[in-house]
Amino acid sequence: MSSGTRTSTPSAPAAAWLSPVPLLFVFLWSTGFIVAKLGLPYAPPLTFVILRCLGVLAVLLPVVFILRAPWPRGQILHVAVAGLLLQAGYLGGVWAAIKIGMPAGLTALIVGMQPILTAAAAPLIGERVRPRQWLGFALGLSGVLLVVYSKLHLAGLTASGIALCVFALFCITAGTMYQKRHCPGFDLRTGTVIQFAATVLALLPLAIALEGLDPRFSSITWSLDFVIAWLWSIFALSIGAIFLLFTLIRRSRATEVTSLLYLTPPTTALMAWLLFGESFGPLAVAGMLVAVLGVAFVVKKPHNKETP
Repeated sequence: MSSGTRTSTPSAPAAAWLSPVPLLFVFLWSTGFIVAKLGLPYAPPLTFVILRCLGVLAVLLPVVFILRAPWPRGQILHVAVAGLLLQAGYLGGVWAAIKIGMPAGLTALIVGMQPILTAAAAPLIGERVRPRQWLGFALGLSGVLLVVYSKLHLAGLTASGIALCVFALFCITAGTMYQKRHCPGFDLRTGTVIQFAATVLALLPLAIALEGLDPRFSSITWSLDFVIAWLWSIFALSIGAIFLLFTLIRRSRATEVTSLLYLTPPTTALMAWLLFGESFGPLAVAGMLVAVLGVAFVVKKPHNKETP
């Protein structure tokens, strides 16, 4: 870990993206679909997200007060808005789409458009996308398509499912860029508390009206699979993966951060093959390699005359 006084090195080699932080982020983020497969059969989607957020708050609030973590000054509203987009919008959209029968492969493909959407909007936050990076985005999307191709089917495909996936896509893209521009640096503990508290407040009325949420969470079937999915979503996804995402947003360009999401569908497919015996054929392997190549094109720094 570098200290706060060390200067940044924008010409660092792309090998830095093979460090533990990006690799661990990809692994943890990729478990999201696995958690959905385990947990959603036992709970409505918005109710699950709310319970997940409450679990995070129960873990982090004592830590914040015991350690006297600093609250972001003058940025609380910005942090909350970014959280609503990244948590309520993205998670609520994806999980609701899967719950109503949207094919997981098609969901992954639609959400996998995020790096290209981020690149198209990069000038809004002062970032420039190089031609080689555009090639990387195209390769990454092609790799995702190859991975999910065997899982693409029209059964369960509805206009509402597509709309929810597109909504989630725009939310996570806007949330990443909003946070990068308006509040890239804040204490991860208090910032996460703000974002998840805002998510609970935003989703609570919807869950009560649409899913019949009550104080006893009676709509949830408390099976072992659900408890495992819930605990993993709290500690691995909502604390682990989100902390790593915020760290990457703080350190790197938004286009580079979002390009890592191309590695999520291949990693998820590999996990589903190991855990559930789902098919993972040569085409998926080829797609994984193409996606990795695409990310390499995006994160590789250009050779220039800057001193290292």
